[in-house]
Amino acid sequence: QVQLVDFGGGLVQAGGSLRLSCAASGRTIIRYVMSWFRQAPGKEREFVAAVSGSGDKMDYVDSVKGRFTISRDNAKNTVYLQMNSLKSEDTAVYYCAAGMSFRTTTYWGQGTLVTVSS
Repeated sequence: QVQLVDFGGGLVQAGGSLRLSCAASGRTIIRYVMSWFRQAPGKEREFVAAVSGSGDKMDYVDSVKGRFTISRDNAKNTVYLQMNSLKSEDTAVYYCAAGMSFRTTTYWGQGTLVTVSS
């Protein structure tokens, strides 16, 4: 079992930055592809970004490419999402997830709310 705790969300103005963190416990995450998803009000949850276990491969949804960066520190069992040039449409609850391959998820964090004011 892997327990994931997301944090770092908050209120930010458009154009600003935030860094989300996802702290894992229970098991090392080095074997897992780690992902971030988000769910905006009234919308379905969508994939945002993912990083391979070694950290050498990343995948992003087109809408965040060039603005968001996913990274991981396996020694700290932690994954990050650096979000720059935030837009109002980035407002959502962001969830960390762990899975055995890209676009698969087994474990989820509880979510952290990001609100971007225009």
